[in-house]
Amino acid sequence: MDLKDAVATNLRRVRRAKKMTQEELAHRAELSPRYVSRIETRTASPTVSVLGRLAEALGVDACELIRLRRR
Repeated sequence: MDLKDAVATNLRRVRRAKKMTQEELAHRAELSPRYVSRIETRTASPTVSVLGRLAEALGVDACELIRLRRR
């Protein structure tokens, strides 16, 4: 799993655990819903600033979004 995959997987997992839609997350992070969708589907790579905004909107440390899961 590369970092882009980890971000997509972790973002989706945390967002769903918080029972938040992509639209709600996008609104809280001041991003477009389409961009959040593109991050979760691995078609966009967020900048460090965007990762920070997403983490803040989700109420988690940004490290949680980039953590690689080992098999």
